[in-house]
Amino acid sequence: MAAKRSVGTLTETDLKEKKVFLRADLNVPLDDNQKITDDNRIRASVPTIKFLMEKGAKVILASHLGRPKGVTPKYSLKPLVPRLTELLGAQVVMANDCIGEEVEKLAASLPNGGVLLLENVRFYKEEEKNDPEFAKKLASVADLYVNDAFGTAHRAHASTEGVTKYLKPAVAGFLMQKLIRVLTAVGIGLSCGAVANPKKPFAAIVGGSKVSTKIGVIESLLAKVDILILGGGMIFTFYKAQGYAVGKSLVEEDKLELAISLIQKAKSKGIVPASSIPDGWMGLDIGPDSIKSFSQTLDTTKTVIWNGPMGVFEFEKFAAGTDAIAKKLAELTAKGVTTIIGGGDSVAAVEKAGLADKMSHISTGGGASLELLEGKTLPGVMALDDA
Repeated sequence: MAAKRSVGTLTETDLKEKKVFLRADLNVPLDDNQKITDDNRIRASVPTIKFLMEKGAKVILASHLGRPKGVTPKYSLKPLVPRLTELLGAQVVMANDCIGEEVEKLAASLPNGGVLLLENVRFYKEEEKNDPEFAKKLASVADLYVNDAFGTAHRAHASTEGVTKYLKPAVAGFLMQKLIRVLTAVGIGLSCGAVANPKKPFAAIVGGSKVSTKIGVIESLLAKVDILILGGGMIFTFYKAQGYAVGKSLVEEDKLELAISLIQKAKSKGIVPASSIPDGWMGLDIGPDSIKSFSQTLDTTKTVIWNGPMGVFEFEKFAAGTDAIAKKLAELTAKGVTTIIGGGDSVAAVEKAGLADKMSHISTGGGASLELLEGKTLPGVMALDDA
């Protein structure tokens, strides 16, 4: 894999008075009152924005939020302006659109070090279709491109891939660059997604509610890992496939045969026994035996990737398993094990436990992390200039 050029290679001469189209991942959760409930993605974007501001660039900040169908007020980026302004220490100007005359005027009047936030790029269906004309309009207000949105790197959209055809240089932001560096260090190639040469023993922890959303990941990892640990609601499909009583626990009936085939593939890795669950009861977290078993197994590792919680961690009563795994990984990181946390729920769990800074890398891009582990290409990364 060719390394990608980083924003850090750009000098003040490259950036002063230049308009930079910066694609960030500001897709943060908002409550019913349009208040931000988790600003992790905004904070993660700050180093790149500040670097550009300090070098005298005019920053044109673009992002999506949610999955709007056309212009949808509840998916507007306007609620993000106060927090961005606070974190950057400078007033952020907000446009009512992401293309058009108003955007052109606001971009032209930006002072050196100023920041203009564009409205949600997904208000246009052309964004996700990677329409060349739309990409050209986005790019028309800028001189160069920086992509710091790993969370959308698995999609060839207008603002992540299309604009690179019209703006040069096209470089990775600090967040994107850090992720590329970490993944390369554990032998994951961005061009093919293959987990090639991680430090062994290599473990993957995969959780979440459904097998169906993780089939590709499990099948890909089975061929590469020394240890595969499954948790979360998905395990009950595996348990039922083996004839265990699972009560009212979540089961995907149409995936039972697949579960059996995956179990057979994994026989050489070992099987954790399941106890019977009474009728009417539901499994919502891993128990103390699983925590102990998982922790002892993880003690043998050198590289760990974690995607998906162990239970319904949003509720305190069912967060013990996920918290225990988070603490274990923090402990292992301190001992020199490479730990990569990928996927929204896993990241949220680690943040909730106050252990985010104790991991080797936190990936804010859930979908991109999954697709990378499945062995898929990341077009938003591949479109950037080689170092």
